Amino acid sequence: QVQLVESGGGLVQPGGSLRLSCAASRITFTIYTMGWYRQAPGKQRELVAAITSGGSTNYADSVKGRFTIFRDNVKNTVYLQMNSLKPEDTAVYYCNARYSHLDYWGKGTLVTVSS
Repeated sequence: QVQLVESGGGLVQPGGSLRLSCAASRITFTIYTMGWYRQAPGKQRELVAAITSGGSTNYADSVKGRFTIFRDNVKNTVYLQMNSLKPEDTAVYYCNARYSHLDYWGKGTLVTVSS
């Protein structure tokens, strides 16, 4: 059974940084596009950042220049480095693995940006 396990969420002050990790198991990690999504209270889930098997990345406009997604194909892990955090970044962050018709989700990790 495929598992995506997120970690690294927590409470941080505005302007601070966090690094999220997503460890994948029981998938051929290298072929998957990996993504981070988030869902704030009362809002729809949205794409934050994604990285393809070839290393191409794309970001939501709201996080460009502040967040960086990268992957370690040896550790089967994808990361989201989040800098200059804002209160509007508060959300549950979900890891996603996608390849063809295969689509897997983690259970999410809560990020709260507040003073």
